[in-house]
Amino acid sequence: MKKSVEILGLPVISITEGRELGMSKTLLIDAKNGTVAAVTIEDEDWYRGVKLIPYESVIAIGDDAVTVTNSENILSLSDAGDFEALLDENIRVIGTKAITKSGTIQGNISELFIGDDGKIEKCEITAPDGTTTEVTSDQISIFGKQVTVIDPNGEKKNKPVTPKAPEAPKAAPAPKAPKAPEAPKAETPAPKTAEPEKAPEAPKVEPKKEAPKAAPVAATPKKEAPKAAPVAPAAPATPATPAADTAKQAAADKATEERHRRFLLGKKATRDIKMDNGIVIVQAGQDITEEVLQKAKLANKFIELSMNVR
Repeated sequence: MKKSVEILGLPVISITEGRELGMSKTLLIDAKNGTVAAVTIEDEDWYRGVKLIPYESVIAIGDDAVTVTNSENILSLSDAGDFEALLDENIRVIGTKAITKSGTIQGNISELFIGDDGKIEKCEITAPDGTTTEVTSDQISIFGKQVTVIDPNGEKKNKPVTPKAPEAPKAAPAPKAPKAPEAPKAETPAPKTAEPEKAPEAPKVEPKKEAPKAAPVAATPKKEAPKAAPVAPAAPATPATPAADTAKQAAADKATEERHRRFLLGKKATRDIKMDNGIVIVQAGQDITEEVLQKAKLANKFIELSMNVR
């Protein structure tokens, strides 16, 4: 189990390419399922938009680095369709108010504890007097944008369910009617109901485990492509290929930038964004406009702006 501060700010390393792909920046929270869906990263091409690593693609989170298989595990904003809704929600959890269902504010969420599978195992709450307490995921009802709703008695509510189980043998007068031939008929439908219960367990394993295996297969044709190129070096059409690739890349970059621009327009800055010389680009709470985006891009503050909006 890792704290969020033990994940953020670490270099992201490709173990098959032996190179650094960027730095872990923020955690993308799936509030509905109480998990970390992905880790956003910042690299040398930050101006092209947000990039992220699906949490299931992370091999390990060590003391000094986050490791992934290769650079193909990094998704750009245009490829992160499954995560676009979570990016729009932009739920951070840390910094939200921890309030009980009865309406008592217990403090602010100051830290998250994340399991190996990405599940938020527990949260740390810092009270106004500086004392800290912890609540488990079973005691958290809702992860909201401004408020995290907790139920300190959540675990106790689950305990009364277990003593009700021994009441089942009291309902065992059913076997008192073994004389009737209908009793064995009632036993036959029982295994039929057991069969559909096993069926839903299979799909849980299939999509999630087969998805990451498909990634390295897709990488194979990309490596074979450059081998085919030197076979026909004398072809006069070769100079046109890089030009076409450049045009496609430029079009893709332009589309990505336009999509990211639309994503930011109309949102509000969560803190002051300044140039290196101290000039304020946008103040906390102000709307993100075309002028703000242009200033941020010229001042190399575009990624910093992207990570601090709501």
